[in-house]
Amino acid sequence: MRDLDTFIAGLPKAELHLHIEGSLEPEQMFAFARRNEVTIPYASVEEVRAAYAFSNLQDFLDIYYAGADVLRTEEDFRDLALAYFDRAAADGVVHAEIFFDPQTHTHRGIPFGVVANGLLTGMAEAEAKHGLTSKLILCFLRHLDEEDAFKTLGQAQPWIDRIAAVGLDSSEVGHPPAKFERVFAAAAAMGLKRVAHAGEEGPPEYVQEALDLLHVDRLDHGNRSLEDPALIARLARSGMTLTVCPLSNVKLCNVASIEAHPIDRMLRLGLRATVNSDDPAYFGGYVGDNYRAIAHGRALDRDDLVTLARNSFLGSFLPDDAVAAHLARLDAYVEAQA
Repeated sequence: MRDLDTFIAGLPKAELHLHIEGSLEPEQMFAFARRNEVTIPYASVEEVRAAYAFSNLQDFLDIYYAGADVLRTEEDFRDLALAYFDRAAADGVVHAEIFFDPQTHTHRGIPFGVVANGLLTGMAEAEAKHGLTSKLILCFLRHLDEEDAFKTLGQAQPWIDRIAAVGLDSSEVGHPPAKFERVFAAAAAMGLKRVAHAGEEGPPEYVQEALDLLHVDRLDHGNRSLEDPALIARLARSGMTLTVCPLSNVKLCNVASIEAHPIDRMLRLGLRATVNSDDPAYFGGYVGDNYRAIAHGRALDRDDLVTLARNSFLGSFLPDDAVAAHLARLDAYVEAQA
């Protein structure tokens, strides 16, 4: 077991499904609250952690949005990003494509530029410190209307050359991808890639809408695609990347346990599945923890783990030459470990 954990730690990998606001650890929440003189509804770090008992996605979102209120300045967002990248680098992550939710902040009076500039500064510093490259993905909150999403896309214009893609997150059930068809088309016209959460709690039909109406380049979660054989075949045939988040799936009660997680089934069905941490401060682990959990819980072997890491680079928005370089590095690592 220890040898496998060591192998995972050194395995070069990309993370493609990480909400930067979801990396806000309770200790950071208190530190930022003190720095910004923000009152939070918890008396201690232990009380915050005790609140992380979710029965569904909405339970989590309620505390997620409350926690984000402590983020007020560019320094906060820079520090948040750097703390995540430090942990990611320790887990063998060499490239990360991170989500941010500008509406979570602009709706409480924080300018878009404060969020974007802080994150971009942290990303640049992380590359200088760790050699870890990253890209930024602007997510629209699906519980808000499309008009608000268009407003956010407009606010992003000064930074659009530093944003790789748009995404869709927040409360899935009752907010199908079709609700955002026009704003995704506008983003595509700007040259942005598109991703969307679909098939986490929502039905397979939401996955189909993400494919057919939003024309996504990558599918976030996608677990419930397994309920539809034709959809499985379509995803496998097209090579669509699924950004799967095992510990998140268990924490939000979408999967009964790690031992019941379908990640290995996805690989056997020919799906380009990847492993990611989603909102690691809330869901009990960063990307290395997710790899270790599925390796032991589903008895994955080294070949499976290498496939997952390889998929993470193939599914990234890096240029082909960078992907090839990462794959060569991955192959060299595997050969050295043989």
